[in-house]
Amino acid sequence: MKEQARLVISGKVQGVFYRDYACEKARDLDVYGWIRNNSDGTVEVFCQGNATNVQMFIDWCYQGPISAKVTEIDIQKQPLEGEELFDSFDVKY
Repeated sequence: MKEQARLVISGKVQGVFYRDYACEKARDLDVYGWIRNNSDGTVEVFCQGNATNVQMFIDWCYQGPISAKVTEIDIQKQPLEGEELFDSFDVKY
């Protein structure tokens, strides 16, 4: 089963290479979508893929890279019906 999720990650997640490490992890897990910094200091993610892999990616997001300190993640999941919208995982600027 495939699903998609939107995450808003709070804590010390900007200036610690969170986006770069997240891209690497998503690509390793065959998860597709994007990640970006928000002006309020949070990091936002939209991801799609196999439900198990998406969950593994979300689990990783709670930890992030060693220099990050995640305090909260707002998660909105939903089943993915039809075709995936993305074929890669990229940083949005």
